[in-house]
Amino acid sequence: MSSEKAENIASENISLSGLAGRYAVALFELAEESNLLDNVEEELNALNALLDDSAELKALTTSPIISRANQMLAMNEMVKSAGFSKTVKNFIGVVTENRRLDQLSNIIHEFNRMLSHHRGEVNASVVTAHKLDKKQLDALSAKLKSMVGSDVNVETEVDKDLLGGMVVRIGSRMIDSSLKTKLANLEATMKEVG
Repeated sequence: MSSEKAENIASENISLSGLAGRYAVALFELAEESNLLDNVEEELNALNALLDDSAELKALTTSPIISRANQMLAMNEMVKSAGFSKTVKNFIGVVTENRRLDQLSNIIHEFNRMLSHHRGEVNASVVTAHKLDKKQLDALSAKLKSMVGSDVNVETEVDKDLLGGMVVRIGSRMIDSSLKTKLANLEATMKEVG
């Protein structure tokens, strides 16, 4: 990573560390230099969907028993059938050659974080007791945008243990308005009183 890019990332308060971060930075720089950020993003998201949907592909990427040669053959075939660009094909080749396929999802996540940051977007993690419909998600996105002053990418997760309400994380800030937490706070208050 160039020192200028490292200073830029550090000054913009995005922290990337570990193996996935290093691979993501390398791919991001390559895609940015080639003006292919949008294409690479689209292909990586398609790859991530394949990893989520295919038990065989997940096993191929995570099993230490499968030889590097067999992983390389299978990944080359997958890349060809998916129609990925030369940039993503070469990236997957390097990851496979270095026996880091088990890190693909993490690398894709880190790449997407960098890209969002590059675009001036903010990521928010929202955990709710029930799945949000499109109208609720749009309203939440608009509210979060008004709070932070920029576009917000909302990642949702369902946790039925919350009972109701939601927990929102934006960077290091957390807003916990879940019924579970409110009940726990009420219980703690009642123990103090009685």
